[in-house]
Amino acid sequence: MKFSKLLSFLFLIFLFNNNAFAADGKKLFTKCKACHAVDAEKHKVGPHLVGIVGRKAGAAAGYKKYSKALKESGIVWDEANLDKWLTNPKGMYPGTKMIYPGLKKAEDRAAIIEYLKTK
Repeated sequence: MKFSKLLSFLFLIFLFNNNAFAADGKKLFTKCKACHAVDAEKHKVGPHLVGIVGRKAGAAAGYKKYSKALKESGIVWDEANLDKWLTNPKGMYPGTKMIYPGLKKAEDRAAIIEYLKTK
């Protein structure tokens, strides 16, 4: 990720770090609900996302369908890694099983991340 994009993303997080911004993220998350749960530690097609912020990638207890690339990535889902992932999952980790093409608007990604931080 280019430094300017990272700086812009971090600025958006700082600027909009509030409940209203998380509420926007909740609305945007409806696209994700088909595959991911956030209100219960229940897996769907994808792993639940309860406590995702700060969790090691590929480590949701009981979820067995992680790709080898993600399980072996060694990353932790912090704001920067979630932003990169939501931008282009297959670009971040080729071989991932997630078919979502990505979310192009930085402010939408930041809102979803704020929402996930509340879960």
